Amino acid sequence: MVAQAAAPRGIHIMVEKPLASNLKEALAMEALAKKNNVMLLTNYETSWYPSTFETFRLIKENYVGQVRKVVFHHGHQGPKEIGVSPEFFDWLTDPIENGGGSIVDFGCYGANLMTYLMQGEMPISVTAVMNQFKPSIYPKVDDNATIIVNYAKTQAILQPSWAWTFARKDMEVYGDSAYIIAVNAQKMRLRNKEAAPETEKTVSEKDIHVFTDPFSYLHAVLRGKEKVEPYGLYSTENNVMVNRILEAAIQSAKTGKTVYMK
Repeated sequence: MVAQAAAPRGIHIMVEKPLASNLKEALAMEALAKKNNVMLLTNYETSWYPSTFETFRLIKENYVGQVRKVVFHHGHQGPKEIGVSPEFFDWLTDPIENGGGSIVDFGCYGANLMTYLMQGEMPISVTAVMNQFKPSIYPKVDDNATIIVNYAKTQAILQPSWAWTFARKDMEVYGDSAYIIAVNAQKMRLRNKEAAPETEKTVSEKDIHVFTDPFSYLHAVLRGKEKVEPYGLYSTENNVMVNRILEAAIQSAKTGKTVYMK
């Protein structure tokens, strides 16, 4: 509805993650943005993390070699457990408004990061399971999920959950010559074949060019000071792919079958 109101008026749009609650709406929003020549960006907290950009920089510089497996852990103890507002709780736990439970709320992070890493490559298949560990609290939606996104040379494992012991947003990248673990926004652990002991590294926005909030990024893009990368973390094409992956994951979990992407 926001896109329908804003795009024809030439107003650029940034939405909170994920782009939409389902693929149909994501494609409609993308079409509106293209037709009216406006920006359609999506904000993720992990887009502000210095460790995210340092990880991608090291991958581009071939630090890890061929990326074989990427594991994402995103989530927290649960919306009720962390004390979200009643209005937000009702929205998050509505299978129509939110599109799902933890699988949508936090599965989108790994899908977003992986789509950037793979530069928009379409996955071969998506396999997923969803759980209701706390049905008395979340009777309508999942509160835990595991998603396997399979590519020709790489596998991604997304583990969104409202049942983590503590809140976490971390990423593990394993290649044939090294690994990188982005523990949080700034802390990283690395190991390669040349340096057998694991080393720790801390990065901040002072070390790496990264916007620390979405509004600064939006301002820079609209003023021509920053260009949205192809399949960049905020980009429309990335986040339409995120919705493709999430829709396939939900379908897989509901049917108990692997979904092969077209």
